[in-house]
Amino acid sequence: MAELAIIGGTGLTSLNNLEITQRELVHTPFGEPSGPITYGKLGSTEVMFIPRHGSGHTIPPHKINYRANIWALKEHGAKNVIAVNAVGGIDDDMGPGALIIPDQIIDYSYGRPMTFFEDSLDTVVHIDFTHPYCESLRQLLLRAAEIADLKLVDHGTYGATQGPRLETAAEIRRMERDGCDLVGMTGMPEAALAKEQALCYASICLSVNWAAGKEEGEITMQAIEACMVEGMEKVRGLLEKVPEADTAR
Repeated sequence: MAELAIIGGTGLTSLNNLEITQRELVHTPFGEPSGPITYGKLGSTEVMFIPRHGSGHTIPPHKINYRANIWALKEHGAKNVIAVNAVGGIDDDMGPGALIIPDQIIDYSYGRPMTFFEDSLDTVVHIDFTHPYCESLRQLLLRAAEIADLKLVDHGTYGATQGPRLETAAEIRRMERDGCDLVGMTGMPEAALAKEQALCYASICLSVNWAAGKEEGEITMQAIEACMVEGMEKVRGLLEKVPEADTAR
């Protein structure tokens, strides 16, 4: 059974280098996941893959069933989850094309089901979320980047916004004052739900644009998509080296 799961974000609805062995439709107590779980091999490592926005990229960030996705992966044996997130860069080192392995989150989202622990509880459940990302998995990704000879930023605070609209320049200025280095729409509640399920969870963030107000002019989807094509090849290259980095520990 595969213990490594990959959640693909915008631009990564499939893995070209994944040797697919089967696909499985999954039903959960929290509704339907974004798509079937794809099982396969990444090199010699068995993995599971699920596209966060659906196979046709039709599910907007605020409508993703994060609980169903995480529950399905945990129920089917996942212990480690690598999430891929497309983001906007706020920090000077996180402009378009940059790869970032974040280590902190500030959550600005709202109205999303945020926890598995709501109903029919014997006691109220609180999780420690001091460190939202699993450090051992973060270090594994950093080693994989070294093997792949990929430059990346080894830290960063992810600001999770509601979407699907992009942010205003004033909102980005506020987020920058708050300490955010990058901005995205899918980092939460996914990270917290993974923590509730005792999954080791880390993120590969690809910057596909400067955040609002960080450069002149409007943010266009054409520019984002152009950056995504090249950037996701780097993400795939990084993921390919994860098994090798794991055996090198």
